[in-house]
Amino acid sequence: MSNRSRAALALVTALFGTASLAAQQPAGGAGAPEGRHWVGTWAASPQGVVASGAPRLAAFARQTIREVVRVSMGGDTVRVRVSNEFGTAPLVVGAARIALSAGGAGIAPGTSRTLTFGGDTAFTIPAGAPALSDPVALHVPALADVAISLYLPDSTPASTFHPLSVATSYVSAPGDHTADTAMPVDTTARNWFFVSGVSVRAPGDAAAIVTLGNSITDGYGSTPDSNARWPNVLARHLEAAHALTRLAVLNEGISGNRILHDQAGRSALARFDGDVLRQPGARYVIVLLGINDIGWSANPRYQDQDVSAAAIIAGHEQLIARAHELGLLIYGATLTPFEGAGYYTAAGEAKREAVNTWIRTSGAYDGVIDFDAVTRDPDHPTRFLPAYDSGDHLHPGDAGYRAMGEAIDLRLFGVRAGR
Repeated sequence: MSNRSRAALALVTALFGTASLAAQQPAGGAGAPEGRHWVGTWAASPQGVVASGAPRLAAFARQTIREVVRVSMGGDTVRVRVSNEFGTAPLVVGAARIALSAGGAGIAPGTSRTLTFGGDTAFTIPAGAPALSDPVALHVPALADVAISLYLPDSTPASTFHPLSVATSYVSAPGDHTADTAMPVDTTARNWFFVSGVSVRAPGDAAAIVTLGNSITDGYGSTPDSNARWPNVLARHLEAAHALTRLAVLNEGISGNRILHDQAGRSALARFDGDVLRQPGARYVIVLLGINDIGWSANPRYQDQDVSAAAIIAGHEQLIARAHELGLLIYGATLTPFEGAGYYTAAGEAKREAVNTWIRTSGAYDGVIDFDAVTRDPDHPTRFLPAYDSGDHLHPGDAGYRAMGEAIDLRLFGVRAGR
């Protein structure tokens, strides 16, 4: 770690105060029962075509989709959430399986397991609904790549998907190839389709950290298939501290997302219950949102949606109140620099600084993660440090995401130094 990174880490650590000590205690009655329970280990916020734009692959017919996801916490019993929440017609799935990935479209021999839903290998999900698979025995190591395969026997529009996967999904030639170790690939996509969550049965004191954000949380600008998003870095940070056995990390970022208005996915206020509060085992939330509310206000197309710093802060306060109502601890992340980005204005910068000042000083959040301090250029604080900039002056690159994830003080989640 560079001297600058160490200094940024020390700054972030110093900001936490007593909030990090409070985080060492389970929240809201979510203590440590002796029995095991379900904890989410991977997630992607489902989105619809109307809000997010059509994916390159608009429909499937008699094809198998194999999607590779990087879990955080490991486990020996897993289940998968399949979503038709934005569909307008029933989703027919002819077969579904889960396995450990062998890289690319391949799966590790001997690891493939059939997924059933209510005991059935083929199932139909009504429009607007998700479906949760039955538990299946599969040893999934921490930080493993898992392949989920869905066979769609009918003509099926890609109505529910996650646009920015920064990971390759594989679509087969016609046929049910869910059990194939080496699946014949017809085409690929950088989206996740229909799959929105993976859970593991975990010890009673295990919990999930839900990261709620926009494209900076979703990983825009990171190297595809490298799992270099800052939530992935946080998971590796927890693993190095021997804490990933009881803490998982769920990424609920949506590229372009805003707190107050729909456009790129539903607004954070609209999706908070489903994408955060319903997550199995959720105990902690990290919020990194507001830069798109600021930036899009400068676009003439959205002048009717101009927002003030006070309105953005009021949105944050609503997220905090709703998390606290269910006993979750919620941490605010400061907005990273954006001078040089396409929607930068001086007025927008003033809003960013006002929001960041409130996050740092109001005491409304249970703790502060100062991503602004970590990523800004000390010689030009309204810009990214060049080494951390992906090149568009809005999103970090791999080095920036690594600095962000490694700067998070694990004491916020009850992880003591030296563990």
